[in-house]
Amino acid sequence: MIFFHTETDFTLPEEEKYALWITGVLKDMALETGDINYIFCDDAYLLKLNKKFLNHDTFTDIISFDYSSGKLISGDIFISIERVRENAELFKETFTKELQRVLIHGILHFAGFKDKTEAEKKEMRAAENKYINLLIN
Repeated sequence: MIFFHTETDFTLPEEEKYALWITGVLKDMALETGDINYIFCDDAYLLKLNKKFLNHDTFTDIISFDYSSGKLISGDIFISIERVRENAELFKETFTKELQRVLIHGILHFAGFKDKTEAEKKEMRAAENKYINLLIN
């Protein structure tokens, strides 16, 4: 099951559409949907998590905690709505499209995609684009 929670004033419109999309992406990768929690928050909330669990003192748009086991994908995905808004502006993208990128980015991490090297980032971006294009906006 896919759940959407909020620690800020943001509410994801059309939750069911996004849940079906994410389930479809996992199915496309021959993976099963376990319990996946999206938690929408602000920069301060995510910064605390970043410091506590990753020892990083920087803002980020997403932190994911992977609890997957084999093909069963489960985990918690924390998303800073403030950072998504700023990144959308920075990259000259709509907020919705940037949010979709971050939503699927966490899932791709759970599926084994990395983004530390330039080659990994390129592969991650290609997968993000592929799956965003499958979403009917």
